[in-house]
Amino acid sequence: TGTYIDAPFHRHPEGQDLAGLPLEKLANIPGIVVTQLKEGAIGPEAFTNIDVSGKAVLVRTDWSKHWKGDYFHSGPFLTAEACHYLVQAQVALVGIDCANIDDMNDATRPAHTVLLAAGIPIVEHLRGLNQLPTENFRFFAVPPAIKGGTSFPIRAFAIYE
Repeated sequence: TGTYIDAPFHRHPEGQDLAGLPLEKLANIPGIVVTQLKEGAIGPEAFTNIDVSGKAVLVRTDWSKHWKGDYFHSGPFLTAEACHYLVQAQVALVGIDCANIDDMNDATRPAHTVLLAAGIPIVEHLRGLNQLPTENFRFFAVPPAIKGGTSFPIRAFAIYE
């Protein structure tokens, strides 16, 4: 389906919908790329020695290379513990370059549940994260302001020098 953003309302009826997301959580956000080139669980240790506060945390797994193969059947994902860490660190947004930020074998979807409950938007199906510097860039992931909207395709991009 391409890159899209999930608003808190995607998982929580009391959460912000697309129209309610503040632009400061979607546009011109300082970004950081966290590289985790592995399949399976990504825990809090991936983020503990990095300043992620107030940033768009983009998890680079290079899983987007599997688009025609195992892309939708397995892949990397954030653990609930990693998401709790990111909430405590007060990140602005979390993105990942695979089909789902959650373990596709876990119907409870802990990453969506934890991050969206904290008002942190999620961007999935990113690509090209290998072309970004690790930091010193600004990230943009702005959907249309749709009242009652939970998720929508976006054109995510970064600006850097």
